[in-house]
Amino acid sequence: MTTTTASTTVPAGTGRRPALLSVDGLSVRFRLRDAVVHAVSDLSLDLHPGELLAVVGESGCGKSVLAHALLGLLPRNATVTGQARLHPAAGEPVDLIAVGERHLARQVRGRAVGLVPQSPATALTPVRTGRRLLEETLRAHGHPRRAAADAAERAAADVGLHPADLDRYPHELSGGMAQRLATALALAPDPPLLLADEPTTGLDRPLVDHTLDLLRRRCDTGAAVLLITHDLAAARRVADTVAVMYASRIVEHRPTPDLFDHPGHPYTAGLLDALPDRAFTPVPGHPPMLTGLPVGCPFAPRCPRATDACHTTPRLAADGGGRLACHHPLTPGAPA
Repeated sequence: MTTTTASTTVPAGTGRRPALLSVDGLSVRFRLRDAVVHAVSDLSLDLHPGELLAVVGESGCGKSVLAHALLGLLPRNATVTGQARLHPAAGEPVDLIAVGERHLARQVRGRAVGLVPQSPATALTPVRTGRRLLEETLRAHGHPRRAAADAAERAAADVGLHPADLDRYPHELSGGMAQRLATALALAPDPPLLLADEPTTGLDRPLVDHTLDLLRRRCDTGAAVLLITHDLAAARRVADTVAVMYASRIVEHRPTPDLFDHPGHPYTAGLLDALPDRAFTPVPGHPPMLTGLPVGCPFAPRCPRATDACHTTPRLAADGGGRLACHHPLTPGAPA
């Protein structure tokens, strides 16, 4: 299903096309009055055209911070280091971390990179109807007025909204309807890269599946999607590859079938064992505070396999068809 190199996993269907997004050594720190939040630490990944990469992990591990860092949407107390190079089909690569706000606003957000926000209520303008929001977005991306009106209704239909729903203001929409409108706004300009941050929040199961299939179809036409989710069933349904985050770091990254069938990290195995169709047993303990991470492997205090070697932070390194950061990885069939 996949071809691999030492540094990254290339999903089936992407061939050897260059990565659309290359993140290298990305770290995000939030400076508080009396502490520093280590929100993302030394994160590296590649995302290829046609690939859907799911980033999963417990709440607070840094998944959403990653998406906001890529678009320059972090608050002023954030310090971002590392690189995140966007390689457009035409033109020179752009480092999303180093480029200025003017370029991000005019050339990147919405055009090159779309965002489905985790909290649509804060992203929708309260004094504009859904129809006006969609039409303004489409006109800003080159659609004539009449074409924008037709395209707005098509975009709404794609996410399961009725045309009458577009004439409502955001406060008149249910949480699920607002989520679908935010998704339509991100998809309508047809960006080559989509960051979908918990896009199924507030949706019932049929609409969850509908939204996931919509994202999958985007990849099938050559776009790339970074899906941020805590829903492992969603990741298994549509993702080519899965990156597991724990306490600000990626601890495992491999093709989806391999990860679900043969997890290498004890934390990944614990997440899978918590699924209802498996052991339905939660991971023991609690994630560490990002203001006070333990020395070495951050999962060691919860890990039954931890030894003195875990006082050193494991490096994310090639492991079979993926990458793994663990001093004591699992082998197929071994207990966690």
